[in-house]
Amino acid sequence: MVKTLDDPSLDQAQRRNAIRAIALEAFDVAEAARRALGPHWAKRTPAERQEFIGLFQGMLERGYLSRIGEYGGERVQYVGERVDGDQATVRAVIVTQKGTQVPVEARVLSRDGRWKMYDVLIENVSLVASYRSQFDRVIRTSSYEELVRRLRAKEQ
Repeated sequence: MVKTLDDPSLDQAQRRNAIRAIALEAFDVAEAARRALGPHWAKRTPAERQEFIGLFQGMLERGYLSRIGEYGGERVQYVGERVDGDQATVRAVIVTQKGTQVPVEARVLSRDGRWKMYDVLIENVSLVASYRSQFDRVIRTSSYEELVRRLRAKEQ
């Protein structure tokens, strides 16, 4: 992915499309969506789950792929990994151009012989847990339908 970010032959749109393809190949959006919805996932119909996965994916793309232009030559240093059956944690450090080190941890699952990420922790803050907290608050204070309405509104 870093090579794609550094490729001078790509314009911003080409870079975004290439990164999107790489990210979707490496990231298990359905698993992340399931975990982000937490206990509310079990109450959803298959159609509601599919819709939620799509809304969640769109939210991630808008929130993260739109920030590709902010990449400034950071380096990623692999620190280590821990494997436990079909689950693993991969630790790395992102080193900024100013030398600041940002710890990153990827949580991955093996499915059908492939390892895919479902959560990323940056400075010990979980992407999935952050969304789960936000989603749970909306569902508890209002409803699942309100959460979906808000996610749809952000697509506009």
